[in-house]
Amino acid sequence: MTYQPFFIEGETRPSRFLITCDHATNVVPPDCGGTLGLPETDMARHIAYDPGAAGVSRALGKALDAPVILSNFSRLVIDPNRGEDDPTVLMRLYDGSVIPGNRPTDGHEKERRLNAYHRPYHAALERLAGRQPDTVIVAVHSFTPQLRGRRPRPWHIGILHAWDARLSDPLIATLEAQPDLVVGRNEPYPGHLPGDSIDTHALKHGRANTLIELRQDLIATPDQQQDWGERLAPMLAEALTHVKA
Repeated sequence: MTYQPFFIEGETRPSRFLITCDHATNVVPPDCGGTLGLPETDMARHIAYDPGAAGVSRALGKALDAPVILSNFSRLVIDPNRGEDDPTVLMRLYDGSVIPGNRPTDGHEKERRLNAYHRPYHAALERLAGRQPDTVIVAVHSFTPQLRGRRPRPWHIGILHAWDARLSDPLIATLEAQPDLVVGRNEPYPGHLPGDSIDTHALKHGRANTLIELRQDLIATPDQQQDWGERLAPMLAEALTHVKA
């Protein structure tokens, strides 16, 4: 089977929503050798991908009748949620783990990976975003309950946004009304970086958007992922009714 750097599900679904999953998988493509020299325990951690985010994205896309785009390469290969000039687009050290397969990389290898994975993913994302004039982008990510040497993170869900909070504000209000949730605004880390996916495909085009971060222990199983997708869908639909162009 020929390798491809992204997958699209439900491309013809009619919703204004477009669901994106930048860190869907921990795959190291064949032309990178299929491995970066890390043990399987590290490749299963958040440093390699966002566990659970792909399942939530698929469930959310079905519930909203919206297309979904998912990356098919590890963030350690090249990070699709970073601008091409961002120094963290190709990481050599992440949360205490040295990435052996990235230590010898030079400018040529970085450019090769951009051409092979990063740029095709973003070209496909922009094509989907441009399919109608009022596209709304929902980016799905997940976060680890605790970084090494840090305090546990109390939030169940975080909503990240930059200056455009048209969708995020009403979504946060709805989530905060749920008695079982601890909700973070721009937690567990601040909103967006110049050149990241939301900046590139939403902010620069004036598209309404939000970025959802779910704690990984809450979306560890397919059933949990399905439940969260179905739970978030009506909240997003309701939030969109409050969005003005």
